[in-house]
Amino acid sequence: MFEFNGIVYADTPEELLKITEAKVTGRKMMLLTFSSGEQRVFDAEILKGEVFEPLEDDTIFENFTIVHGVITWMNEEIDCAPEYMYDHSYPYSYEELA
Repeated sequence: MFEFNGIVYADTPEELLKITEAKVTGRKMMLLTFSSGEQRVFDAEILKGEVFEPLEDDTIFENFTIVHGVITWMNEEIDCAPEYMYDHSYPYSYEELA
């Protein structure tokens, strides 16, 4: 049982998913490590719309930062929720390739 914003819940609070590490592995491809310990491959081609257009520039895409567990670009003008990146990525295991 826990309380959040004055509401009592019967369950336990969920841990927010965060990105702890990221590495660009190819054109608009990233290897992400999540707070759960999982590594997943994310294809940023899925990021569409005017707000993501600057990411077409490889230099901008490769110049990301992680701020409070969220991938951001252009001094935090562009970001993508870790949950979205998790849901739209696929598992990666180095052992599977060895």
